[in-house]
Amino acid sequence: MAEITAQMVKDLRAATGAGPLDCKKALEANGGDFDKAVEYLREKGLAKAAKKLGAGRTMNEGVIQTYQHFNQRLGVMVEVNCETDFVANSEPFQEFSRNVALHIANMAPEYVRREDVPEAVISAERSLQLRILKEDPKNASKPDDILQKIIEGRMDKFFEELVLMEQEFLLDDSKTVSEALSEVVAKVGESCEIRRFARYALGEDGGSDDA
Repeated sequence: MAEITAQMVKDLRAATGAGPLDCKKALEANGGDFDKAVEYLREKGLAKAAKKLGAGRTMNEGVIQTYQHFNQRLGVMVEVNCETDFVANSEPFQEFSRNVALHIANMAPEYVRREDVPEAVISAERSLQLRILKEDPKNASKPDDILQKIIEGRMDKFFEELVLMEQEFLLDDSKTVSEALSEVVAKVGESCEIRRFARYALGEDGGSDDA
């Protein structure tokens, strides 16, 4: 096994923000390989984050973050919650909240989560996709179960465009907003959530969400 030096632990701490013991264990588990240790800590942090997100904790702290476009024709207000005012004032949480407001301004989601989408909207989209398939000679003769599978795939795309948590994150399209939130939870060590938002564009109707 490669010797794990204090400098290696220090460098890994600087790169990941993890505790010294966790950094030492990560290096030991990966034979001193720095990049593998970083990925190890990232996966461990995200696993912990997933547990925290599902823990049913009370999140009454946080921020109301705003964004206004330079020409004052577009504005966003978003509520991002956490458990403590300490985390609410932390730079990772504040930065994420600012980035979410910017994301909403640019990507124009309509709902926070998939379950927030009204059933009437979902049913209307399913009916539309079925009609499109039935009118397409290449698909019209396919069995209903095959058509339903095609529709399910198209519905996933529909939700990815409409739902904030399922959109590709504006500042890093290798992850979704949901995955970016999980990374913040891993960094700050407590539950966080995007509760609701409103997006206003001059001359447009609607554009708000109160989930």
